[in-house]
Formats: sequence, C-alpha cells, structure tokens
Amino acid sequence: MFATRLLGKSALLGTTSTRMVFRSQMARYMSTETKKAIEGAIASAPVVLFMKGTPEFPQCGFSRATISMLGQQGVDPEKFAAYNVLEDPELREGIKEFSNWPTIPQLYVNKEFIGGCDVITSMARSGELADVLEEANALVPEEKEEGTD
Repeated sequence: MFATRLLGKSALLGTTSTRMVFRSQMARYMSTETKKAIEGAIASAPVVLFMKGTPEFPQCGFSRATISMLGQQGVDPEKFAAYNVLEDPELREGIKEFSNWPTIPQLYVNKEFIGGCDVITSMARSGELADVLEEANALVPEEKEEGTD
C-alpha cells in the first residue's frame, strides 16, 4: 500500500470576503514491496512493457499502438514481458512514480526506461528504436540462409 505524506500545511487557493480557502498538498510514495516488484518486473526480460491490457487485448489506443510498433520492429516474444497495470492499482501508480513519467504505456529495454507511446513512435520513425532493440539483442534472429553454417 502506498504511504501518503503531507508536503506542506496547505496551499492558498483563493479568498472570499470573509474566509480563505486552503487545499492540502499530498504526494504518494510507493511501498518497498511495490518498488521491489517493479524492479523484478523490469529485470524479467530484455524488453518490458507496462500497459493497459495485454498484448493480445490492449485496453487503450496508446498501448495498442506501442504493441504494434514492437511487433513491427520484430521483438522476440521470448525476450519480451508485458504487465497489465489495470490488474493492480499499486502497480499502475507505482510505475508512474518509479519512472517519473505520468502516462501508460511505459517501455523498458535492458532495465532502462525508454518512454511512453509518443517517444516510442518518434524513435520508431527515426530508426532509433530498431537500433536500441538490436543493441539489446531483443529482435527475432534472422534465419540462416540455406547452405550456410
């Protein structure tokens, strides 16, 4: 469970003629267990995607687009893991805090945060995503040509 910590007594939102309105500012901090679970998930495969839904049944357009791009790049299914953040509210919020990135999906390659759908789309267009995935040895190996060893 996430712990909540008061960052400041209050923040002034506005005033009326007879009173002031205050709002508390709160921040979330993930539990040690959630952090360890995220670290384990990120280490579970060379290519890890935190998404809404599953690769077979994405639950948002951004997750669908990201899965499609990874497929077009030729990511080896044996070197890929996906985690459905809709199944676990702590994971859904914890991964945002862990990466300091506000949106889902989130892609990690060799334990390094790459970005969300917009970043991955840009990288795919420029060829940088293919380079990152190839460097990580995360693509389906090309078949040997016949007659070669």
